[in-house]
Amino acid sequence: MDVSRGVVAAGMRVELSRDGALIAAGKVSSKGMLEEKALNEKFPPASYEARFHVGAWYRAQGVALPTLPFLDIVSYRFGISDPEQHYHLPFKCTPWGYSCFRGGA
Repeated sequence: MDVSRGVVAAGMRVELSRDGALIAAGKVSSKGMLEEKALNEKFPPASYEARFHVGAWYRAQGVALPTLPFLDIVSYRFGISDPEQHYHLPFKCTPWGYSCFRGGA
């Protein structure tokens, strides 16, 4: 969610990996979700990394950014300890900051 303009970050590229191995990658849908089949699976306890391509997305939206943007690719590392629980990563951003947290707990 782009909170600076109040719009869903539809089209933002997101990648999810576990131990360096890519699990899912794609673009955020108009619903604000990465709708990849692999995300419907139960994930084992492990460390994961989500990468949000913020700078490229803002440029594609026509937002003026410096040549070297403050945020380019935001990497968010998190752990799953209980695969029976629901994990959802709400991501809210502006060209200058972001928030990511566990939702749906």
